Amino acid sequence: MHYPASELVIDPVLIRKYDVSGPRYTSYPTADRFVEAYGEPQFRQWMARRNIGGISQPLSVYVHLPFCDTLCYYCACNKVVTRERSQSAKYIQYLEQELSLLEPLLGPERSICQLHWGGGTPTFLSREEMQALMGSIERRFTHAPEFECSIEVDPRRVAPGTVGFLAGLGFNRISLGVQDFDPQVQKAVHRLQSEEETRRVIGEARAAGFRSVNVDLIYGLPKQTLDGFNRTLDQVIALDPDRIALYSYAHLPKVFKPQRRIAQADLPSAESKLQILSLAIGRLTRAGYLYVGMDHFARPDDELAIAQAQGRLQRNFQGYSTRPGSDMLGLGVSAIGRVGPTYHQNQKRLGDYTAALDAGRLPVARGIELTQDDLVRRAVIQALTCHFRVSIESIELAYLVDFAAYFAPELRDLRRLEAEGLLELQRDWIVVTPRGRLLVRVVCAVFDRYLRERETRAEYSKVI
Repeated sequence: MHYPASELVIDPVLIRKYDVSGPRYTSYPTADRFVEAYGEPQFRQWMARRNIGGISQPLSVYVHLPFCDTLCYYCACNKVVTRERSQSAKYIQYLEQELSLLEPLLGPERSICQLHWGGGTPTFLSREEMQALMGSIERRFTHAPEFECSIEVDPRRVAPGTVGFLAGLGFNRISLGVQDFDPQVQKAVHRLQSEEETRRVIGEARAAGFRSVNVDLIYGLPKQTLDGFNRTLDQVIALDPDRIALYSYAHLPKVFKPQRRIAQADLPSAESKLQILSLAIGRLTRAGYLYVGMDHFARPDDELAIAQAQGRLQRNFQGYSTRPGSDMLGLGVSAIGRVGPTYHQNQKRLGDYTAALDAGRLPVARGIELTQDDLVRRAVIQALTCHFRVSIESIELAYLVDFAAYFAPELRDLRRLEAEGLLELQRDWIVVTPRGRLLVRVVCAVFDRYLRERETRAEYSKVI
Protein backbone atom coordinates (compact mmCIF):
# COMPACT_ATOMS: atom_id res chain seq x y z
CA MET A 1 0.00 0.00 0.00
CA HIS A 2 1.15 3.57 -0.69
CA TYR A 3 0.36 6.32 1.81
CA PRO A 4 0.55 10.06 1.04
CA ALA A 5 3.85 11.37 2.48
CA SER A 6 2.01 13.84 4.73
CA GLU A 7 -0.32 11.27 6.34
CA LEU A 8 0.36 10.88 10.03
CA VAL A 9 -1.20 8.97 12.94
CA ILE A 10 -0.20 9.63 16.55
CA ASP A 11 -0.16 6.38 18.54
CA PRO A 12 0.70 7.21 22.19
CA VAL A 13 1.24 3.53 23.12
CA LEU A 14 3.78 3.00 20.31
CA ILE A 15 5.49 6.31 21.04
CA ARG A 16 5.88 5.50 24.73
CA LYS A 17 7.34 2.12 23.82
CA TYR A 18 9.81 3.36 21.21
CA ASP A 19 10.75 6.81 22.56
CA VAL A 20 14.40 5.83 22.86
CA SER A 21 17.59 7.79 22.18
CA GLY A 22 18.85 7.81 18.62
CA PRO A 23 20.57 9.88 15.91
CA ARG A 24 18.74 12.48 13.84
CA TYR A 25 20.41 11.16 10.66
CA THR A 26 21.38 14.48 9.13
CA SER A 27 24.17 12.26 7.79
CA TYR A 28 25.10 8.60 7.73
CA PRO A 29 27.51 7.73 9.22
CA THR A 30 26.64 10.27 11.92
CA ALA A 31 29.15 12.97 12.89
CA ASP A 32 30.26 11.12 16.04
CA ARG A 33 31.81 8.49 13.69
CA PHE A 34 34.18 11.00 12.07
CA VAL A 35 37.87 10.26 12.67
CA GLU A 36 40.98 12.44 12.91
CA ALA A 37 42.76 10.16 10.43
CA TYR A 38 40.73 12.07 7.82
CA GLY A 39 42.24 15.57 7.70
CA GLU A 40 43.37 18.27 5.31
CA PRO A 41 45.38 15.94 2.95
CA GLN A 42 42.38 13.65 2.42
CA PHE A 43 40.04 16.60 1.94
CA ARG A 44 42.38 18.08 -0.70
CA GLN A 45 42.49 14.73 -2.54
CA TRP A 46 38.72 14.49 -2.70
CA MET A 47 38.36 18.11 -3.82
CA ALA A 48 40.79 17.33 -6.68
CA ARG A 49 38.67 14.34 -7.68
CA ARG A 50 35.63 16.58 -8.05
CA ASN A 51 37.19 17.99 -11.21
CA ILE A 52 38.08 14.71 -12.94
CA GLY A 53 36.08 13.63 -15.96
CA GLY A 54 33.61 16.51 -15.97
CA ILE A 55 31.13 14.74 -13.66
CA SER A 56 31.38 16.94 -10.58
CA GLN A 57 28.28 17.17 -8.41
CA PRO A 58 26.42 20.45 -7.93
CA LEU A 59 27.90 22.47 -5.07
CA SER A 60 26.35 24.02 -1.95
CA VAL A 61 28.09 26.31 0.55
CA TYR A 62 27.36 26.49 4.29
CA VAL A 63 28.88 29.31 6.37
CA HIS A 64 28.90 29.00 10.17
CA LEU A 65 28.75 32.36 11.96
CA PRO A 66 29.02 31.48 15.65
CA PHE A 67 28.48 34.78 17.47
CA CYS A 68 25.56 35.58 19.80
CA ASP A 69 25.34 38.51 22.20
CA THR A 70 23.15 36.62 24.70
CA LEU A 71 22.96 32.99 25.80
CA CYS A 72 19.78 30.93 25.26
CA TYR A 73 19.92 28.20 27.91
CA TYR A 74 18.46 25.43 25.68
CA CYS A 75 21.05 25.96 22.93
CA ALA A 76 23.10 23.03 21.62
CA CYS A 77 24.76 24.93 18.76
CA ASN A 78 28.47 25.71 18.44
CA LYS A 79 28.49 29.39 19.41
CA VAL A 80 30.61 32.17 20.89
CA VAL A 81 28.66 34.39 23.29
CA THR A 82 30.15 37.89 23.28
CA ARG A 83 29.20 41.55 23.16
CA GLU A 84 32.61 42.35 21.65
CA ARG A 85 31.67 43.35 18.09
CA SER A 86 35.28 43.40 16.89
CA GLN A 87 35.33 39.58 17.08
CA SER A 88 33.12 39.21 14.02
CA ALA A 89 35.29 41.60 11.96
CA LYS A 90 38.33 39.37 12.64
CA TYR A 91 36.31 36.25 11.89
CA ILE A 92 35.30 37.58 8.46
CA GLN A 93 38.99 37.95 7.63
CA TYR A 94 39.59 34.31 8.59
CA LEU A 95 36.69 33.20 6.39
CA GLU A 96 38.35 35.13 3.55
CA GLN A 97 41.59 33.22 4.26
CA GLU A 98 39.70 29.90 4.22
CA LEU A 99 38.10 30.78 0.89
CA SER A 100 41.51 31.78 -0.52
CA LEU A 101 42.93 28.36 0.43
CA LEU A 102 39.91 26.59 -1.07
CA GLU A 103 39.94 28.57 -4.31
CA PRO A 104 42.74 26.62 -6.08
CA LEU A 105 40.89 23.37 -5.27
CA LEU A 106 37.60 24.41 -6.83
CA GLY A 107 38.44 23.83 -10.49
CA PRO A 108 36.64 25.52 -13.37
CA GLU A 109 33.09 24.59 -12.31
CA ARG A 110 32.25 27.28 -9.73
CA SER A 111 28.45 27.24 -9.83
CA ILE A 112 26.63 26.87 -6.51
CA CYS A 113 22.99 25.84 -6.18
CA GLN A 114 22.62 26.72 -2.50
CA LEU A 115 24.17 29.07 0.08
CA HIS A 116 23.21 28.99 3.76
CA TRP A 117 24.37 31.19 6.64
CA GLY A 118 23.78 29.59 10.04
CA GLY A 119 24.93 30.13 13.57
CA GLY A 120 25.05 31.44 16.17
CA THR A 121 23.30 34.55 14.98
CA PRO A 122 24.42 35.56 11.46
CA THR A 123 22.87 39.02 11.92
CA PHE A 124 25.35 39.63 14.75
CA LEU A 125 27.57 40.80 11.86
CA SER A 126 27.41 44.47 10.87
CA ARG A 127 26.04 45.33 7.42
CA GLU A 128 29.56 46.07 6.23
CA GLU A 129 30.76 42.64 7.44
CA MET A 130 27.84 40.86 5.78
CA GLN A 131 28.55 42.74 2.55
CA ALA A 132 32.25 41.85 2.73
CA LEU A 133 31.51 38.17 3.37
CA MET A 134 29.00 37.96 0.53
CA GLY A 135 31.53 39.72 -1.73
CA SER A 136 34.17 37.10 -0.84
CA ILE A 137 31.77 34.33 -1.83
CA GLU A 138 30.50 36.04 -4.99
CA ARG A 139 34.05 36.58 -6.27
CA ARG A 140 34.65 32.85 -6.26
CA PHE A 141 31.30 31.34 -7.25
CA THR A 142 28.53 31.84 -9.78
CA HIS A 143 24.86 31.05 -9.14
CA ALA A 144 23.12 28.04 -10.65
CA PRO A 145 19.56 28.56 -11.97
CA GLU A 146 16.99 28.52 -9.12
CA PHE A 147 19.73 29.48 -6.64
CA GLU A 148 18.60 29.17 -3.02
CA CYS A 149 20.18 31.63 -0.58
CA SER A 150 19.05 31.27 3.04
CA ILE A 151 19.90 32.82 6.40
CA GLU A 152 18.96 32.19 10.04
CA VAL A 153 17.96 35.28 12.04
CA ASP A 154 17.10 36.12 15.62
CA PRO A 155 14.16 38.58 15.39
CA ARG A 156 15.39 40.32 18.56
CA ARG A 157 18.59 41.29 16.74
CA VAL A 158 17.17 42.53 13.43
CA ALA A 159 16.89 46.33 13.19
CA PRO A 160 14.21 47.77 10.89
CA GLY A 161 15.42 47.71 7.28
CA THR A 162 17.86 44.83 7.84
CA VAL A 163 15.67 42.25 6.08
CA GLY A 164 15.48 44.46 2.98
CA PHE A 165 19.27 44.77 3.12
CA LEU A 166 19.56 40.94 3.26
CA ALA A 167 17.32 40.68 0.20
CA GLY A 168 19.65 43.13 -1.55
CA LEU A 169 22.58 40.80 -0.74
CA GLY A 170 20.74 38.00 -2.54
CA PHE A 171 19.01 36.11 0.28
CA ASN A 172 15.65 34.65 -0.75
CA ARG A 173 14.82 32.34 2.17
CA ILE A 174 14.80 33.24 5.86
CA SER A 175 14.47 31.20 9.07
CA LEU A 176 13.42 32.78 12.37
CA GLY A 177 13.91 31.34 15.84
CA VAL A 178 10.79 31.67 17.99
CA GLN A 179 10.78 28.50 20.19
CA ASP A 180 7.80 29.63 22.32
CA PHE A 181 5.97 32.94 22.85
CA ASP A 182 4.95 32.11 26.44
CA PRO A 183 6.65 34.74 28.71
CA GLN A 184 7.23 32.16 31.48
CA VAL A 185 9.02 29.82 29.09
CA GLN A 186 11.02 32.66 27.55
CA LYS A 187 12.18 33.76 30.99
CA ALA A 188 13.17 30.18 31.92
CA VAL A 189 15.34 29.82 28.78
CA HIS A 190 16.73 33.40 28.86
CA ARG A 191 15.23 34.46 25.54
CA LEU A 192 12.65 37.26 25.72
CA GLN A 193 11.06 37.83 22.30
CA SER A 194 7.77 39.53 21.51
CA GLU A 195 5.23 38.51 18.89
CA GLU A 196 5.39 42.08 17.54
CA GLU A 197 9.10 42.02 16.66
CA THR A 198 8.67 38.57 15.10
CA ARG A 199 5.69 39.78 13.02
CA ARG A 200 7.67 42.83 11.86
CA VAL A 201 10.56 40.68 10.57
CA ILE A 202 8.18 38.32 8.72
CA GLY A 203 6.33 41.31 7.25
CA GLU A 204 9.60 42.83 6.05
CA ALA A 205 10.59 39.47 4.51
CA ARG A 206 7.30 39.30 2.60
CA ALA A 207 7.67 42.89 1.44
CA ALA A 208 11.25 42.24 0.31
CA GLY A 209 10.21 39.26 -1.83
CA PHE A 210 11.62 36.35 0.21
CA ARG A 211 10.17 33.21 -1.33
CA SER A 212 10.05 31.19 1.89
CA VAL A 213 9.80 32.05 5.58
CA ASN A 214 10.49 29.37 8.21
CA VAL A 215 9.74 29.56 11.94
CA ASP A 216 11.47 27.31 14.50
CA LEU A 217 9.55 26.06 17.55
CA ILE A 218 10.72 23.79 20.38
CA TYR A 219 8.52 21.56 22.52
CA GLY A 220 9.64 20.18 25.88
CA LEU A 221 11.12 23.44 27.22
CA PRO A 222 11.01 24.38 30.92
CA LYS A 223 7.69 25.82 32.20
CA GLN A 224 5.95 24.75 28.98
CA THR A 225 2.27 23.78 29.33
CA LEU A 226 -0.42 22.58 26.96
CA ASP A 227 -2.38 25.84 27.28
CA GLY A 228 0.70 28.00 26.89
CA PHE A 229 1.89 26.20 23.77
CA ASN A 230 -1.64 26.29 22.33
CA ARG A 231 -1.50 30.10 22.56
CA THR A 232 1.93 30.07 20.87
CA LEU A 233 0.44 27.98 18.05
CA ASP A 234 -2.39 30.54 17.70
CA GLN A 235 0.21 33.26 17.26
CA VAL A 236 2.46 31.28 14.90
CA ILE A 237 -0.39 30.15 12.64
CA ALA A 238 -1.55 33.78 12.44
CA LEU A 239 1.97 34.76 11.26
CA ASP A 240 1.44 32.33 8.34
CA PRO A 241 5.02 31.11 7.70
CA ASP A 242 5.68 28.82 4.72
CA ARG A 243 7.52 26.26 6.86
CA ILE A 244 7.53 25.37 10.54
CA ALA A 245 10.22 23.31 12.25
CA LEU A 246 8.97 21.75 15.49
CA TYR A 247 11.99 20.43 17.39
CA SER A 248 12.03 18.29 20.51
CA TYR A 249 14.13 19.81 23.30
CA ALA A 250 16.86 17.35 24.28
CA HIS A 251 18.02 18.02 27.83
CA LEU A 252 21.66 16.90 27.84
CA PRO A 253 23.32 19.11 30.48
CA LYS A 254 26.43 16.89 30.60
CA VAL A 255 27.05 17.63 26.93
CA PHE A 256 25.80 21.24 26.62
CA LYS A 257 26.88 23.52 29.48
CA PRO A 258 24.21 26.25 28.99
CA GLN A 259 21.53 23.65 29.75
CA ARG A 260 22.86 23.34 33.31
CA ARG A 261 21.00 26.57 34.04
CA ILE A 262 17.68 24.80 33.37
CA ALA A 263 16.15 23.10 36.42
CA GLN A 264 15.14 19.52 35.70
CA ALA A 265 12.01 20.07 37.83
CA ASP A 266 10.81 22.79 35.42
CA LEU A 267 10.76 20.42 32.42
CA PRO A 268 7.39 18.98 31.33
CA SER A 269 6.91 15.26 31.99
CA ALA A 270 7.25 12.79 29.12
CA GLU A 271 3.44 12.53 29.07
CA SER A 272 2.99 16.33 28.91
CA LYS A 273 5.61 16.55 26.18
CA LEU A 274 3.74 13.99 24.09
CA GLN A 275 0.47 15.89 24.63
CA ILE A 276 2.12 19.11 23.47
CA LEU A 277 3.49 17.36 20.37
CA SER A 278 0.09 15.80 19.58
CA LEU A 279 -1.61 19.18 19.99
CA ALA A 280 0.92 20.88 17.70
CA ILE A 281 0.69 18.25 14.95
CA GLY A 282 -3.10 18.37 15.01
CA ARG A 283 -3.26 22.15 14.88
CA LEU A 284 -0.61 22.56 12.18
CA THR A 285 -2.11 19.93 9.88
CA ARG A 286 -5.61 21.40 10.34
CA ALA A 287 -4.13 24.81 9.45
CA GLY A 288 -3.03 23.37 6.08
CA TYR A 289 0.58 22.38 6.74
CA LEU A 290 1.86 19.05 5.44
CA TYR A 291 4.04 16.86 7.64
CA VAL A 292 7.22 16.59 5.55
CA GLY A 293 9.18 14.45 7.97
CA MET A 294 11.25 14.60 11.14
CA ASP A 295 10.19 17.87 12.85
CA HIS A 296 9.25 19.67 9.60
CA PHE A 297 5.96 21.04 8.26
CA ALA A 298 5.41 22.98 5.04
CA ARG A 299 2.63 24.58 3.03
CA PRO A 300 1.67 22.39 0.03
CA ASP A 301 3.03 25.02 -2.39
CA ASP A 302 6.38 25.38 -0.58
CA GLU A 303 9.48 24.00 -2.32
CA LEU A 304 10.04 21.50 0.50
CA ALA A 305 6.62 19.87 0.03
CA ILE A 306 6.97 19.98 -3.76
CA ALA A 307 10.45 18.37 -3.62
CA GLN A 308 9.03 15.56 -1.47
CA ALA A 309 6.11 15.01 -3.85
CA GLN A 310 8.56 14.84 -6.78
CA GLY A 311 10.99 12.48 -5.00
CA ARG A 312 13.79 15.09 -4.85
CA LEU A 313 13.90 15.69 -1.10
CA GLN A 314 17.27 15.21 0.63
CA ARG A 315 18.45 15.37 4.21
CA ASN A 316 21.71 17.06 5.18
CA PHE A 317 23.31 18.89 8.10
CA GLN A 318 20.82 21.77 7.81
CA GLY A 319 17.85 19.36 7.94
CA TYR A 320 15.81 18.81 4.78
CA SER A 321 17.03 20.17 1.47
CA THR A 322 15.51 20.56 -2.00
CA ARG A 323 18.89 20.25 -3.74
CA PRO A 324 19.60 16.53 -4.28
CA GLY A 325 23.07 15.09 -4.52
CA SER A 326 25.05 18.28 -4.06
CA ASP A 327 28.51 18.37 -2.55
CA MET A 328 28.75 20.88 0.29
CA LEU A 329 31.61 23.07 1.44
CA GLY A 330 31.42 23.90 5.14
CA LEU A 331 33.10 27.24 5.96
CA GLY A 332 33.89 28.52 9.43
CA VAL A 333 34.45 27.04 12.87
CA SER A 334 32.89 23.55 13.37
CA ALA A 335 31.25 23.60 9.90
CA ILE A 336 30.57 20.22 8.29
CA GLY A 337 30.74 19.55 4.56
CA ARG A 338 30.41 16.69 2.11
CA VAL A 339 32.55 15.96 -0.96
CA GLY A 340 31.86 12.81 -2.98
CA PRO A 341 31.68 9.79 -0.62
CA THR A 342 33.26 11.75 2.27
CA TYR A 343 32.32 14.10 5.11
CA HIS A 344 34.64 16.62 6.74
CA GLN A 345 34.39 18.92 9.75
CA ASN A 346 36.37 22.02 10.62
CA GLN A 347 37.99 22.60 14.01
CA LYS A 348 35.31 23.01 16.69
CA ARG A 349 37.12 25.61 18.82
CA LEU A 350 37.60 29.11 17.46
CA GLY A 351 41.25 29.25 18.59
CA ASP A 352 42.08 25.98 16.79
CA TYR A 353 40.26 27.14 13.66
CA THR A 354 42.15 30.45 13.46
CA ALA A 355 45.49 28.80 14.37
CA ALA A 356 45.20 26.41 11.40
CA LEU A 357 44.50 29.29 9.02
CA ASP A 358 47.35 31.37 10.51
CA ALA A 359 49.63 28.43 9.66
CA GLY A 360 48.35 28.41 6.08
CA ARG A 361 46.36 25.19 6.52
CA LEU A 362 42.74 24.41 5.83
CA PRO A 363 41.12 23.92 9.26
CA VAL A 364 39.79 20.39 8.61
CA ALA A 365 39.88 18.53 11.96
CA ARG A 366 38.26 15.21 11.13
CA GLY A 367 36.04 13.39 8.69
CA ILE A 368 35.28 10.03 7.13
CA GLU A 369 35.53 8.24 3.80
CA LEU A 370 32.40 6.16 3.34
CA THR A 371 32.77 2.47 2.58
CA GLN A 372 30.52 0.69 0.07
CA ASP A 373 28.53 -0.56 3.07
CA ASP A 374 28.13 3.00 4.39
CA LEU A 375 26.88 4.18 0.98
CA VAL A 376 24.17 1.55 0.61
CA ARG A 377 22.98 2.09 4.20
CA ARG A 378 23.00 5.87 3.68
CA ALA A 379 20.76 5.46 0.62
CA VAL A 380 18.27 3.36 2.62
CA ILE A 381 18.24 5.81 5.55
CA GLN A 382 17.85 8.82 3.20
CA ALA A 383 14.85 7.17 1.52
CA LEU A 384 13.24 6.47 4.89
CA THR A 385 13.77 9.97 6.32
CA CYS A 386 12.71 11.80 3.15
CA HIS A 387 9.99 9.60 1.66
CA PHE A 388 9.04 7.06 4.36
CA ARG A 389 9.64 4.22 1.92
CA VAL A 390 12.49 2.35 0.28
CA SER A 391 12.39 0.78 -3.17
CA ILE A 392 14.23 -2.52 -2.72
CA GLU A 393 14.80 -2.85 -6.46
CA SER A 394 16.35 0.63 -6.77
CA ILE A 395 18.83 -0.15 -3.95
CA GLU A 396 19.73 -3.49 -5.58
CA LEU A 397 20.31 -1.87 -8.99
CA ALA A 398 22.27 1.11 -7.66
CA TYR A 399 24.53 -0.82 -5.26
CA LEU A 400 24.60 -4.32 -6.83
CA VAL A 401 23.40 -6.12 -3.72
CA ASP A 402 20.82 -8.81 -3.05
CA PHE A 403 18.74 -6.81 -0.55
CA ALA A 404 17.24 -9.82 1.26
CA ALA A 405 20.63 -11.48 1.72
CA TYR A 406 22.59 -8.29 2.48
CA PHE A 407 20.11 -7.06 5.08
CA ALA A 408 18.94 -10.42 6.48
CA PRO A 409 19.50 -9.46 10.19
CA GLU A 410 17.89 -6.03 9.61
CA LEU A 411 14.84 -7.59 7.94
CA ARG A 412 14.37 -9.87 10.97
CA ASP A 413 14.31 -6.78 13.21
CA LEU A 414 11.96 -4.98 10.82
CA ARG A 415 9.47 -7.84 11.05
CA ARG A 416 9.17 -7.13 14.78
CA LEU A 417 8.49 -3.45 14.00
CA GLU A 418 6.00 -4.56 11.33
CA ALA A 419 4.13 -6.61 13.93
CA GLU A 420 3.87 -3.43 16.03
CA GLY A 421 2.42 -1.49 13.09
CA LEU A 422 5.39 0.85 12.42
CA LEU A 423 5.98 -0.36 8.86
CA GLU A 424 4.96 -2.77 6.12
CA LEU A 425 7.40 -5.16 4.45
CA GLN A 426 6.21 -5.56 0.89
CA ARG A 427 7.81 -7.64 -1.88
CA ASP A 428 9.45 -4.60 -3.50
CA TRP A 429 9.12 -1.91 -0.84
CA ILE A 430 9.68 -1.10 2.81
CA VAL A 431 6.93 1.37 3.75
CA VAL A 432 6.74 3.29 7.04
CA THR A 433 3.08 3.51 8.02
CA PRO A 434 1.42 6.77 9.11
CA ARG A 435 1.52 5.27 12.64
CA GLY A 436 5.30 4.77 12.39
CA ARG A 437 6.26 8.10 10.88
CA LEU A 438 6.95 9.95 14.10
CA LEU A 439 9.25 7.03 14.96
CA VAL A 440 11.08 6.87 11.62
CA ARG A 441 14.42 7.35 13.47
CA VAL A 442 13.77 3.98 15.14
CA VAL A 443 13.34 2.36 11.71
CA CYS A 444 16.49 4.09 10.41
CA ALA A 445 18.49 2.87 13.41
CA VAL A 446 17.86 -0.73 12.34
CA PHE A 447 20.07 -0.04 9.28
CA ASP A 448 22.79 1.77 11.28
CA ARG A 449 25.71 -0.69 11.34
CA TYR A 450 27.55 1.34 13.99
CA LEU A 451 24.60 1.11 16.39
CA ARG A 452 24.12 -2.57 15.56
CA GLU A 453 27.73 -3.20 16.54
CA ARG A 454 27.14 -1.26 19.76
CA GLU A 455 29.66 1.41 18.83
CA THR A 456 27.77 4.17 20.62
CA ARG A 457 30.01 7.21 20.94
CA ALA A 458 27.59 10.09 21.39
CA GLU A 459 24.77 10.82 23.80
CA TYR A 460 21.76 11.08 21.49
CA SER A 461 18.47 12.88 21.99
CA LYS A 462 15.22 10.99 22.49
CA VAL A 463 13.16 10.27 19.36
CA ILE A 464 10.18 12.20 20.76
